[in-house]
Amino acid sequence: MPSDGTLGCVTGRFQPVHDQHLELIGIALDACEHVIVAVTNPDTAARHEEATSAHRHTPAANPFTYYERSRLLIAALDAAGYGDRTTVVPFDLTRPHVWPEYVPPWAHQFVRAYDGWERQKADALRVGGYAVTVLDGDPATKRSASDIRVLLREGADWRGAVPAGVAPVLDALLAARS
Repeated sequence: MPSDGTLGCVTGRFQPVHDQHLELIGIALDACEHVIVAVTNPDTAARHEEATSAHRHTPAANPFTYYERSRLLIAALDAAGYGDRTTVVPFDLTRPHVWPEYVPPWAHQFVRAYDGWERQKADALRVGGYAVTVLDGDPATKRSASDIRVLLREGADWRGAVPAGVAPVLDALLAARS
């Protein structure tokens, strides 16, 4: 856990944000005064193939822009009561030399690992100089943003799959695309 408890960080693509993302942010907030929510793959140039995650670079797995994800995250964080203790920033995992410009080196990283990709990310953050807490996730109970994206593509009922506060913002973002 963080040595001084002041600043934590949770990274993710948030394509879109879901309840397990908020759960991890809550765990980080239990240990820290403030948490940075760092949005990975913030732009198309940040997307690269990873041997441990076959889909994370594809357009289908990244339908929302950084702007849209930050709007969705802020709505979810505010609805959860976390808004005043969190900051949303872009975080390009492919450019470790700029990480300290977005997430200070003393921020403690919290990573929930369900598979090899999350463990690889945790290792990269450690190499980048961050203290990291890895929480083992149960793959059988993993909520996947991929499942939510399928619901969105199929026009199925996705509203129950996203946290409180997200549905109206997502509705507005989707309507603006039409």
